[in-house]
Amino acid sequence: PLGLPAGVTRVCCGFGRNIVLNDPRKRNALSLAMLQSLRADLLHDVKSKDLRVIIISAEGPVFCSGHDLKELSSEDDVKHHSQVFEMCAEVMTLIQKLPVPVIAKVNGLATAAGCQLVASCDIAVASEKSQFATPGVNIGLFCSTPAVALGRSLPRKVALEMLFTGEPLSAQEALMHGLVSKVVPEDKLEEETMKISRKICESSKSVLALGKATFYRQMAQDLDAAYKMTTQVMVDNLTLRDGQEGIEAFIQKRKPVWSH
Repeated sequence: PLGLPAGVTRVCCGFGRNIVLNDPRKRNALSLAMLQSLRADLLHDVKSKDLRVIIISAEGPVFCSGHDLKELSSEDDVKHHSQVFEMCAEVMTLIQKLPVPVIAKVNGLATAAGCQLVASCDIAVASEKSQFATPGVNIGLFCSTPAVALGRSLPRKVALEMLFTGEPLSAQEALMHGLVSKVVPEDKLEEETMKISRKICESSKSVLALGKATFYRQMAQDLDAAYKMTTQVMVDNLTLRDGQEGIEAFIQKRKPVWSH
């Protein structure tokens, strides 16, 4: 892995992609190059029927340490700093716009923009040794962009304590507060992540894509608007070929044959 470019694409199962952050010597920092590579790997052939799920994992003891601080020194100009943060925001929002579920497989420390990456994924599975922190305040760079994802994943007071103190959450605390979906022993991390991935791959890609997009849309709306919008989406879902196939298969007591 050390000889490969950052953010290399790996096939993890018949219908999945594993994107590996593989610069452990730099604690998998999200340099501009890493972010650009991650964006390219997320978008690669994303409309293919054969792609149903994406897993983001990492090499080494640190999942991701956040931005490469050497790129944010005073030696670089404001234009470069803006480019780094804009690319980061684009990658984080892209994850939720993709038509397939994105799973973070975390085995180690995730800090600052690395914690933001975990919070931005649809599902996150973590090993028991993992920790999560936004320590930017301790070096004079408040984690304002990570706070966007953190504030939408955690209770406000928990998120603000992390942001104000920089103190880490343990894996179990992250689970309790909703930052991750599951916590498992390190030797079970691959097995549990693949179990979730395989279950996702059993469903229709077109139905999942509609459901994922609708979920994030309705979360930004008030209750009445959310129900109005999702009511129409349920009707639209029934017009999909796989929507009808699933119902017919259920009535006929057979396994559905998805067209995706």
